[in-house]
Amino acid sequence: MRIAVYGGSFDPPHLGHAMVAAWALWTGRVDAVWLLPCASHPFDKEMVAFETRLSLCERLAEIIGEGVSTCDVERLLPAPNYTWDTLTHLQDKHKEHTFVLLVGADTIGQVHLWHRWSDIAENFDPIIVGREGYPPREDAPTFPGFSSTEVRSRLAEGLEVGHLVPASLLDQIVLLYGSVST
Repeated sequence: MRIAVYGGSFDPPHLGHAMVAAWALWTGRVDAVWLLPCASHPFDKEMVAFETRLSLCERLAEIIGEGVSTCDVERLLPAPNYTWDTLTHLQDKHKEHTFVLLVGADTIGQVHLWHRWSDIAENFDPIIVGREGYPPREDAPTFPGFSSTEVRSRLAEGLEVGHLVPASLLDQIVLLYGSVST
């Protein structure tokens, strides 16, 4: 099976994450998508607790449907953990599968900061999806520029986020990240 590892902070997960995962699966680029929240961020980004973000990703996977699931492997790996470490660990543990990396075009400008990006590109055939505000991709659509940062910022300002997150996650996200003014 060809599995897309879709990692990130997912702090919180949003509709952009759902659209990207569904697109990769529904277009047959992969047989499955594993949402993989990072346990520790290599760039020292502060995040809500891992278990909370994993739970949100599990609910997001249920919303998207069959073929999308979560993977908690990063809780087992030593920090700091890098994408290369995660991918090689998964490949060693699941030799029956082929793993690819699923990322947004916003990461392209940062790959020089990634640990062993050239090895990732060579061994894990990245699928790079377009993202609004970045150069378009010929091999993938451009998805709206939703971001977890925008969700958190809007909540901090008391603004609505129902257009950015799945309805079934809205109450929990508002509770975790701030309240919307009434």
